[in-house]
Amino acid sequence: MTGQVTNSVTGRATDPATEGSRCPFAAGEAPAYPFGSPDRLEPDPYWEPLRREQPLQRVTLPYGGEAWLATRYQDVRKVFADRRFSRALAVAPGAPRFLPHQPPADAVLSVEGPDHARLRRLVGKVFTPRRVEAMRPLIQSTADRLLDAMEEIGPPADLVEDFSLPFAVSMICELLGVPPEDRKRFCTWSDALLTTTAHTPAQVRDHMMQMHDYLGGLVAQRRTRPTEDLIGSLVTARDAEDKLTEGELVRLAEAILIAGYETSASQIPNFLYVLFRNPHLLERLRNDHDLIPDAVEELLRYVPIGTVDGFPRTATEDVELGGVLIRAGETVVPSMGAANRDPELFADPEELDLTRSPNPHLGFGAGPHHCLGAQLARVELQITLTTLFRRYPRLRLAVPEESLAWKAGLMVRGMHTMPITW
Repeated sequence: MTGQVTNSVTGRATDPATEGSRCPFAAGEAPAYPFGSPDRLEPDPYWEPLRREQPLQRVTLPYGGEAWLATRYQDVRKVFADRRFSRALAVAPGAPRFLPHQPPADAVLSVEGPDHARLRRLVGKVFTPRRVEAMRPLIQSTADRLLDAMEEIGPPADLVEDFSLPFAVSMICELLGVPPEDRKRFCTWSDALLTTTAHTPAQVRDHMMQMHDYLGGLVAQRRTRPTEDLIGSLVTARDAEDKLTEGELVRLAEAILIAGYETSASQIPNFLYVLFRNPHLLERLRNDHDLIPDAVEELLRYVPIGTVDGFPRTATEDVELGGVLIRAGETVVPSMGAANRDPELFADPEELDLTRSPNPHLGFGAGPHHCLGAQLARVELQITLTTLFRRYPRLRLAVPEESLAWKAGLMVRGMHTMPITW
């Protein structure tokens, strides 16, 4: 962020760039969080002073309630991995929250323990490293097909509308078994489910109901015409094996659809934006595609995709965290973005090091709720960068950087459009 930031609780204006990285919050203060609107892909300027001086900071969340914000890597990882920090309690009625709606109690991101393990097992076989590697030819052919169509139109093209959105949606819909003609609808529904302020609560409920009804219709179709896609296998698990409820079945499909495409859809243009701003690194990747797997990991660490830290946990008992006693019933917000810039784990964390190793970033979370689709996202990002640099050695922005339009009011950072030329 640049310039002054006004704390919406205290009304105090501060400029992190001129405050000597001093923590701006007084003891006992619970400032509104997020601390301000995100500036493109810049890290929050308060992460560094908070990590150093107040790694557990009381904050007030947008839709009510106070929580502890954790900014150090070890604390964030503990919140993700320690079963004393509960996702189910964090989405219960009345819990502090970022969003105008709480996720359903039977969603895979809400349940925990044996129920969570059961749901993950039902879909985990689709996302194993072996299965994802077997998908490489399909992922590659999808990327080539979309880029062929983009070339027919000719430059300039919009990397978001012409490639990253249809590419990511196509891949996850292919897994689920969603017909191609219906795939554009999911972008609208996803934006609504990931909204912070861009949609009203009534709009969010309406879009959620539309998606729920649509996926319920696909489930009904599979009962009369069985298929081998993921929805088809979940219907079999429901009807023939009684391994999940009807509600769990539809919620699981919803979660896979939204989470399964959002990382790739947003991070493809985000990664290119960062590389365009670092031409020496861009040139290295253009000339050495073997660097791309490590570069993807470093970009996942470096680029903060979230505008908020949307997966709080609530303590089931008193737990010591970073020298602070978290009381039973108190909520903790684990900041992945702040953790990924922690100098205790990452040397020169503000530097983009394409050969960083090891790189234990938390871009996909950690612990029992570690992102199921992490390996699929990795392969999609690797194939995308390799294919773009192979086909377009002079790929660049087609407009001045300052004219790019960034999303607002959503949980994810990214651009509405990204005009490119080659």
